[in-house]
Amino acid sequence: MNDSSTGGAFDDPTELATFVTTDIAGITRGRSFAAADIEDYLRKGVGWVPANLALTPFDLIADPNPWGSAGDLRLMADAASRARVTCLPDVTPLHFYHCDITDLKGEPWDCCVRSFLKATLAEFERDAGLKVVGAVEQEFQILGADWPAAPAFGLRAQRRAEPFGPLLMTALKQAGVEPEMFLPEYGKDQFEITCRPAAALAAADRGATIRAVTREVAALFGWNASFAPKTDPDGVGNGVHLHVSFTDLDGAPATFDASRPGRLSRVAGAFAAGVIRHLPALVAFTAPSVLSYMRLVPHHWSAAYTCLGEKNREATLRICPTPDLPGSDPARQFNMEYRAADACASPHLALAVVLRAGLEGIRAGLEQPPLINSDPSALSADDQARLGIRRLPSSLGQALDTLAADTVVTGWLSKDFLDCYFAMKRKEIEIVEGLSPAELCERYATVY
Repeated sequence: MNDSSTGGAFDDPTELATFVTTDIAGITRGRSFAAADIEDYLRKGVGWVPANLALTPFDLIADPNPWGSAGDLRLMADAASRARVTCLPDVTPLHFYHCDITDLKGEPWDCCVRSFLKATLAEFERDAGLKVVGAVEQEFQILGADWPAAPAFGLRAQRRAEPFGPLLMTALKQAGVEPEMFLPEYGKDQFEITCRPAAALAAADRGATIRAVTREVAALFGWNASFAPKTDPDGVGNGVHLHVSFTDLDGAPATFDASRPGRLSRVAGAFAAGVIRHLPALVAFTAPSVLSYMRLVPHHWSAAYTCLGEKNREATLRICPTPDLPGSDPARQFNMEYRAADACASPHLALAVVLRAGLEGIRAGLEQPPLINSDPSALSADDQARLGIRRLPSSLGQALDTLAADTVVTGWLSKDFLDCYFAMKRKEIEIVEGLSPAELCERYATVY
């Protein structure tokens, strides 16, 4: 690890707490203050600037944007979202809170993605009588470790990284994300972190927390933990899998029905239909970088088509298997997994738009889509059309055009938000235009 010990005046440095927001570029930004003053800041928040939302991943503000130099906002922390990590040697505690962005009166800003998710969850309770449970799985790669080769998924791949895995799990536990597994993955120096299910807002917060903590731990070893969709054009991609299930307002499971296709309850089937209907537009938010579309291709166990599958890793929306063991309760374990997402997206925005699409399906009483349990690209064009299978956009520009044409999806969001989002993403496209695939991977890997 890096020796960051200090002496003299820095033997007892001031612990900082940070109020953070994970923005539409999927980057966690914020402002820090002495942690001893937390009660005062929980009351009053910290200042923020509207045009910060127009920051591209490469720290250039899209111009024009709806605000320019005008306007003032507040980051108001959710005390329940506190993450504090004290186990990291030679550094002060990592201490932060996820925030809602409000106006100066404390009212939700219409471009705050966390507030958008909260409003979506409230509509689920009001209109569908459902509470949403979520979990986020995230893949990442360690860059700069110079390890010897090791078999994919192998014990050696985990142990050669010692003590990174145990330290990361300890840090994530302290941060309150309830980590479940740390596992070596298929790609070179690739790992995956999973965490336990939680109420959907907490699940989205955990998605951002896991990224921040993982990068912090990796940096202690002199490495970069990259969640970029690709770090090598010929390598395996890093995905984010959003897991969703439902309970009724009393907490009883509402996703499972053993008598129906795929064991999806009627309401869960309608939810799936809404997601499938709007999927081509959703990826503009859930796979929102130029690089994302190097990952969303057929035969890569990612997602490339609008289809619902059971135990099928080529399906964009996958019904996850449950163990059939003595004492197991499939109704409480049962969930769907949205696979067309990556860490260039805000976890709050990504989860919110998937849920909004599903809620449209519930409100309309849509019939559950057919189950596709094979590679959809192997089906004929006629079969794809008959089953309602469409190819997802193959570039960010195409995804933005598809989003603009879907008036249902754009209708969920304010004009200022959409103007900012389109401007920021088009600026991002402009910045990386002309880069080779290898240069594109390198550019994004340094940010994500």
